[in-house]
Formats: sequence, structure tokens, C-alpha cells
Amino acid sequence: MLSPRLHSFLDETHSHYTTLHHERTVTAPHTAEAVRVPRQQFAKTVMLKVDGALAMYVMPSNFHADLHRIALALAGANVELAHEDEFRGLFPDCEPGAMPPFGNLYGVPVYVDSRLTEQDRITFNAGTHTDAVRMPYAEFEQLVQPQVLWLTHMM
Repeated sequence: MLSPRLHSFLDETHSHYTTLHHERTVTAPHTAEAVRVPRQQFAKTVMLKVDGALAMYVMPSNFHADLHRIALALAGANVELAHEDEFRGLFPDCEPGAMPPFGNLYGVPVYVDSRLTEQDRITFNAGTHTDAVRMPYAEFEQLVQPQVLWLTHMM
């Protein structure tokens, strides 16, 4: 089941998407495997604090965030990983750690790794650890309007 907020938004905007139900997973690489998509097409969401304010960083699941490079790309901002306790309340319709990369629905800015822009389609958590959404990347970008950054390196 999709998060109610995401489901309503995608339907109201007449978005083109597919829902994928899968066995319970808790990591993005395992979810990519469960829904049978290449890891570079599965978008994982990492919550950051940028100068003390929460933000989402969305990247392919086969990469990890380089906080130093994020800080440099954001003009020297102080960037650190956010703890789950700091953001859990922002996503009341999502399971912890399964929030979709639609920060615009929750009042959170979104930064996206430029390598996702190379994908025709992306897949991401839909608010649970058993459901995902697949949609054209271009449509995701139009709906979310993230700031695109080139920051990660292979795990």
C-alpha cells in the first residue's frame, strides 16, 4: 500500500506510475533485488541535516552519500546525516525508513544525485517496506523539482 499522501498526489496529478508489492525488505539494495530492478535504477532516500534543517538526498541504491562533497556542492553548508528520531514525525503516513523521495509533500527540500537523471525510469519506496513505485524519471523530476547534484561514489 502506498503512503496515502503519495497515492493522492500521484493520482491528482495524473502521474504515470506502477506499484510493485514485494516481500518485506529494509535496505534499498535488497528492495531493488526484490522488485527486480538494477540497483542504479532504485532510488534510495537519505535524510540529511543541512545547516540544521532537514533535507532528502536521493541517489541510486548502489552508491552512498559523500557528506563532504554534498557540503561543497551546497556552498560549504554544514551537512550531516539526520537521526531517525529527528525526522520520524515528518512522515506520519510512512513506515520509518521507507519514505518516498517526495519531500515536497512533507515540506522537506530534495536533492537528487545526477546519476538518477540518466535513468529512463526510477523505482523507490512508497511509504512501506513492502511496496515500491516505478515511474519515469522525467515525471518524478517534474513533480518533485529537486536540486540535482553530482556527489556520490560506489560503495
